Amino acid sequence: MTPILRVAFVPLVVTLAILAGSVVPTAAWAQASPPTKTGPTKADYPRLNGKVVSLEEAVAVALDAQPQIQARLYDYAAARFRVDQAFAPLLPQLSATLSGQYSSSTVLTTSSGGTTIAVQSSRSLEDTFLGQVSLSQLLFDFGKTVASVDAARKLAEIFRYDIELQRQLVTLAVKEAYTNTLFAQRLIRVQRQALERADLNLKSVRGFFEVGTRPKSDVVRAEVDVANARVDNIRADNAERVARVALNTSMGVPANTKFELVDNLVYVKVTDPDRDLVLEALNQRPEYTQAKLRIEGAESILKRTFRDFFPDVVGTGSVGGVRSSLDTSWSAGVALNWSLFDGGNRLSRYREAKAALEASQSRLKATELDIAREVEQARSTVLETDERILAAQAAVASAQENFRLVQGRFDAGVGTILDLTDAQLALTQAQNAEAQALADFRIALARLERALGRR
Repeated sequence: MTPILRVAFVPLVVTLAILAGSVVPTAAWAQASPPTKTGPTKADYPRLNGKVVSLEEAVAVALDAQPQIQARLYDYAAARFRVDQAFAPLLPQLSATLSGQYSSSTVLTTSSGGTTIAVQSSRSLEDTFLGQVSLSQLLFDFGKTVASVDAARKLAEIFRYDIELQRQLVTLAVKEAYTNTLFAQRLIRVQRQALERADLNLKSVRGFFEVGTRPKSDVVRAEVDVANARVDNIRADNAERVARVALNTSMGVPANTKFELVDNLVYVKVTDPDRDLVLEALNQRPEYTQAKLRIEGAESILKRTFRDFFPDVVGTGSVGGVRSSLDTSWSAGVALNWSLFDGGNRLSRYREAKAALEASQSRLKATELDIAREVEQARSTVLETDERILAAQAAVASAQENFRLVQGRFDAGVGTILDLTDAQLALTQAQNAEAQALADFRIALARLERALGRR
């Protein structure tokens, strides 16, 4: 048997309508690729050692180096090629066939006298040789292939927005890790100041003890404060190292890369905007656009499954030569292929596609609710941390004044070591709370930007 590969040839008017409508050629998809990134290149990463890297530069490095983003780019490229695959049945297909065989068989024949005679029949390669070029044309399929192409195109668009989604997530991760590293460094300074104060207090208590104005218990208590402050310093140093590893990982650079950060843990007054942030988020969030594209893709699949109930009209043709003399052999024809009953398979696929469309519509509504919740929560957190910073700064000022007064009373011999220790602890806690509020404020701003679809 000679296989015939059908080649789809679409009339010129139909082809132009398809290309102008729902089918996007590969060249056009290339134009839809994400814009070129700016910032340091991979060759620059070793040069980060010892440099001062701002938050914007850290984000630029991450957008260029993060393998998670690279994976999304390749996923998008694969989805674009699936569009070409879905479009292929609409284009001409051409194949060539060369075949030949040796065969030998015994044929029983009956003569006119009723005698059965066994005749040996043999065929050589020269007798069975076939050389043929085959052509097949899909003339009309009620738009089945066009619907498949449109569904593949919507899926590719979903992957394209997945790139932006991953970029936003990476940007948020870098901003949070950058802020957490600065927060750890701020805590190191706070703990070192606490250790310095504890050392000074210990020296002062020892002096008082030597002259007999303070008991030994005060010296022991001061030594305990120094020991606790050193433990807190060790923890702060380790927290900074852990935070830096997390920052390097989020940036996509080696974990042992060391560079300095620009301290942006400063208070910036924010005001609650009057515009509708939820509407802005719906216009910019890639997840919302993806949800709408999934609905459009489900609609295309539903159209495809519905059109499966209709026949295909195919034109076929072949030309070639047979036997060693290459005697001309050709054929041409038109076929209508229609599956009248397949056990309910097409009906089940249609019902499945309809249910999938309804599910996509429900997920779109759920996405709207999730985005609105994220925006409102992020906005509330920004306002809360803004107020918390002011309260923390006031607490630091009060704790510093209280420590100064208590230390003065202690030095004058009218205060106790417990009062001094409590005042020092209150000051350290207030400074920690201020640093935490500043870090939370920066992270809240980053999450608000992410909730609004920014990076």
